[in-house]
Amino acid sequence: MKLVLGAVLALILSPLVFFGVAMVVPVYPVFAGAAAASIVSITWLVTRKAPHTAGVTVVLCGIAAVTVMLPSPAPVPVIPAGVRFWDLPTGSRLAYVSEPARGTARPYPVIFLHGGPGTPGEGVPEGGRELAGEGFDVYAYDQLGAGRSTRLDDVSGYTVARHVADLDAVRSAIGAERVILVGRSWGGTLAAAYMAAHPDRVARAVLTSPGAIWKPAYPDGVGSPWGNGDGPDGSLRFLVQNVLLGLNPAAAHSMVPDREADAYFRELLISVKDATGCPGAAPAPTHTNQPGFYVNQVTSADSETVPDPRPKLRQVHVPTLIVRGQCDYLKWQVADEYRRILPNSTFLYVPGAGHSIANGRPDLYRELLTAFLLGRKLPTP
Repeated sequence: MKLVLGAVLALILSPLVFFGVAMVVPVYPVFAGAAAASIVSITWLVTRKAPHTAGVTVVLCGIAAVTVMLPSPAPVPVIPAGVRFWDLPTGSRLAYVSEPARGTARPYPVIFLHGGPGTPGEGVPEGGRELAGEGFDVYAYDQLGAGRSTRLDDVSGYTVARHVADLDAVRSAIGAERVILVGRSWGGTLAAAYMAAHPDRVARAVLTSPGAIWKPAYPDGVGSPWGNGDGPDGSLRFLVQNVLLGLNPAAAHSMVPDREADAYFRELLISVKDATGCPGAAPAPTHTNQPGFYVNQVTSADSETVPDPRPKLRQVHVPTLIVRGQCDYLKWQVADEYRRILPNSTFLYVPGAGHSIANGRPDLYRELLTAFLLGRKLPTP
């Protein structure tokens, strides 16, 4: 009877020790070791028998070893030809691809900003080569913590302000006084944050399916694809990681390192990718440029705490095109707020497209980009 009682108490109390120590000392061997020590201590205090203590410890630690402590497969990243790196004064090392201008040179380069946070594309984005053919230098980079760019040891460094600082450092690295920003989803949020901080450094902006300008303005949420797809089954290891994220992100990072967390995040994204388009649409493509789990989670949390940028944006007269697809899972008000806030903006609604207009209506997307950036009449969908 004492053996059963000791095992039950150890099973209940050791997780409390695990999470409690993780809040204070976010080092995986320390809080995992503290949990193991608590199993030994609790069982011994109840049974006072070394064989019982050893048996319970072996069983419970064995269960943990094949569930919570067992790492998931994580592929080794591959760097394809054409990918280069900026070593920026912010401390970030960012991977990027570029397409040099052809023909008549335009005064401002184009920088594509991917979504997420932390979900990069692969190669030059849709429309980039066409813009290069019109004389624009085109760049697309993996933001901090994503793709082939730097992963931070201290995950608290993933902030909106850091992304804005990196973007300005990119502008400086390519030698541009002003740039054109093309932001998709979270990339639209980043573009808005950058325009609020540096309105004189943006010549034009295109925001497709942009995320919220300021997340606290939507206490009920902005909409999500997760409810539309089943997603992979969550293992106990990642459920524990999720709890640790809420208590101490550094502890979650110590337990589940970047490569493993990013691989799991990629599978989660793939499971819902076709839920973000219109019903009956062709499957969205996939690629092997890994997303960044921790930059996604921590930057998203930071975006809930940043000052409201909307008062500054009301004074920003950068010509801006806002494009929203018919089947975008984000609430209509999210994209429409950009139209109401930015005084020199144009809003277009695109039938037959979901969150990724480049996937749903690629021909129209390319035409819109080219026409707007060249100051031509927009093709109206």
